[in-house]
Amino acid sequence: MSGRIIPLIMCGGAGTRLWPASREGRPKQFLRLFGAQSTFQDTVQRVSDPALFDRPIVITNAAYRFMVLEQLAEIGLEADVLLEPARRDSGPAIAAGAAFARSRAADSVVLALAADHVVRDAPAFVAACRRGLEAADAGHIVTFGVTPEHPSTEYGYIQPGEAITGQVRTVAKFVEKPDAATAATYVADGYLWNSGNFMFRADTLLSEYALVDPESIETVTAAVTKAGRDLGFVTLDKDSFERARAISIDYAVMEKTSRAAVVAVACGWSDVGSWHAVWELSAKDADGNVAQGHAVFEGARNCNVSSDKALVALEGVEDLVVVATEDAILVSRQKEPGALKRLVGRLRKVAPQVTEDHLKVHRPWGSYQSLDTGDRHQVKRIVVKAGGRLSLQKHHHRSEHWIVVRGAALVTVDSAQKMVHENESIYIPIGAVHRMENPGKIPLELIEVQTGSYLGEDDIIRIEDDYKRS
Repeated sequence: MSGRIIPLIMCGGAGTRLWPASREGRPKQFLRLFGAQSTFQDTVQRVSDPALFDRPIVITNAAYRFMVLEQLAEIGLEADVLLEPARRDSGPAIAAGAAFARSRAADSVVLALAADHVVRDAPAFVAACRRGLEAADAGHIVTFGVTPEHPSTEYGYIQPGEAITGQVRTVAKFVEKPDAATAATYVADGYLWNSGNFMFRADTLLSEYALVDPESIETVTAAVTKAGRDLGFVTLDKDSFERARAISIDYAVMEKTSRAAVVAVACGWSDVGSWHAVWELSAKDADGNVAQGHAVFEGARNCNVSSDKALVALEGVEDLVVVATEDAILVSRQKEPGALKRLVGRLRKVAPQVTEDHLKVHRPWGSYQSLDTGDRHQVKRIVVKAGGRLSLQKHHHRSEHWIVVRGAALVTVDSAQKMVHENESIYIPIGAVHRMENPGKIPLELIEVQTGSYLGEDDIIRIEDDYKRS
């Protein structure tokens, strides 16, 4: 091995197991569930020691690319960001990351990590990476098996086999998520939870993958070789990548390879796969209740409340999850996480919008939030980051009225430019070519009132755009 370990952060998932907080447009890896940072930020920081780790690679998609950059900037770190043109599960994603890492260093060792996991003891995890490094460099694909804290039906398990070197052992077998009785047997027999995180030489992973699916490796490698650059992102070639078979890395490689190895680690790990898992990881009051946001409990026990703004009051109930966002409320039993998946499946049919986007929609320049919508009007609150600007655009069906409530806006309307300050407003007629930007040092906040016969987001004709969306 010529250099340090290259972290490969898998950040393209869009799971809704924490609905309504997590949605397609802003999934759980970007949420601040346990403090000031998201699990994505925690994951990147966990592998940021330059003595052991090299510049990370983040693989995500175009929808999340600016969230990735924004959250990296918040913690003062940088990465090579690869954009998948289509979701193909973890197999092709990890293969693409390995191929890109190999282009940086032929003998690189890669550490593939999910962006939405929690590790409460980061030093213990880093120590496990050090223990597994020699085996990975020698050609093993090392997975991290978590020492179970209790029998769980939510995870797959690994049976360790013979010793390889130090505390690294072969994998005797992988097993799927068990029932409760089987899980208890596995724990008693020394099985480990399968964390879904791996360390390997890039060339080893690619060669083992090619043994079982050479076509996918050929297309993924071509997607990396033909990749372009756009606003600093590495854009994988669409035609090549889309021909790869959609499959998880477990099914594609780990359950078939003879090179699988496992290192045991006790690091307070969780894949945060349910609201019950969030409750388990959170600080509780004397009655076992957890509150994120404003909540009051009276005679309630072992409840989990998360609320954006509304006060939630629980009385005389036990083992409930209550999640209140501005457009949806979930009330569920703590210990039936599978039921939420079925519920979200129904919601996708009857109210798909609440599974896809929040009322607050993030954009590369800032965010907007719908406050009120009627037959021919819509009111939004818009926030533009310092130095940010919207596209130069026009609308065929609506006019707009902007009222600045904080900061100052530089507004272009056709050929004229004007500074609009706090408590001032400006009118944008239908068809006018216009743009808003924030030249100041603080966020620009304004209220936008739209009126017209059609108010959809697809009535935006972009003429020029800093983020190449025109």
